[in-house]
Amino acid sequence: MSDLNALLADANTKMTKAIEVAKDDFGAIRTGRAHPSMFAKIMVDYYGSFTPLASLATIQVPENRMALVSPFDKGAIALVEKAIRESDLGVNPQTDGGVIRVNFPQLTEERRKDYIKVARNKAEDSRISIRNIRRTAKEAMEKMEKDGDAGKDDVARAEKDLEKTTSDHVAKIDDLLKHKEAELLEV
Repeated sequence: MSDLNALLADANTKMTKAIEVAKDDFGAIRTGRAHPSMFAKIMVDYYGSFTPLASLATIQVPENRMALVSPFDKGAIALVEKAIRESDLGVNPQTDGGVIRVNFPQLTEERRKDYIKVARNKAEDSRISIRNIRRTAKEAMEKMEKDGDAGKDDVARAEKDLEKTTSDHVAKIDDLLKHKEAELLEV
């Protein structure tokens, strides 16, 4: 039974990581408001190696539709500005002394719908990932039963727990998606 418990704990951990990935993906989707997590996936070609923007600069949001990016190395301002411009944020950053101003234009209705489609696709990817984790764990349980390492009742109970864990994690993804859609539709 302890092997089954370890299997369930491992599946739960992996499903929780899938939710964290979904949160990161949703955070990178632009809404009407600026947010530091929007810059999380931007990589800067910093003297030959790709470095996350958050490692090279501080990001502040003084207003809803503006972010200030302050690189630690003032010599890297042009590199940071270029990375932001080429990112999928769709903005045109402007250097103002040692700070890069990033103004976010108001989202159009069409753009909001596009972002909702992206969010739904990311949510579905997360659901698929969670179901794949469930399938792998279930196959391992069936193998344990077949090999005689676990009893039929224990495996049935573990599979029931696995189903509950799976549906709980899928519900969390659905909640995240619902929240992101509401955020995107907010004007």
